[in-house]
Amino acid sequence: MNQRNAFWDDLARDLQDPAFLRDYVVESLRIATIDDVVNALDNARAAAGLSKAELARAIHKEPATIRRLLSSDNANPTLGTVAEVAAALGLRISVEPISDAERHEITTSLLEGHTADPRGLAEHLDTLRARTTRSPA
Repeated sequence: MNQRNAFWDDLARDLQDPAFLRDYVVESLRIATIDDVVNALDNARAAAGLSKAELARAIHKEPATIRRLLSSDNANPTLGTVAEVAAALGLRISVEPISDAERHEITTSLLEGHTADPRGLAEHLDTLRARTTRSPA
């Protein structure tokens, strides 16, 4: 058995534990969501021709705050900071429903604490995280 299959098998086994499953799903979605939002903000900043320092000045923050937000591998911005940055870029942050397929796979797992296909869920969440991974600044 190769290491990749062993990893997925072990993860699928761990996902049988309702507490682990909930934590894994929530953390995976948190990472993917923050990465999506931060990438969109950084793309809008670049399209506007603003440096990170200029954007920081526009919202009365230290340049390091914006550098961390847009460049850190583990950014965890407050919603207030995200909303300020978005407004300075002519954007608004909104919430949208997830697809029916994801709702069934993800939301049901969170609400019920189990999934019929733990390996499929883990691979789906991995795909979400991989899709949103930021490239180095």
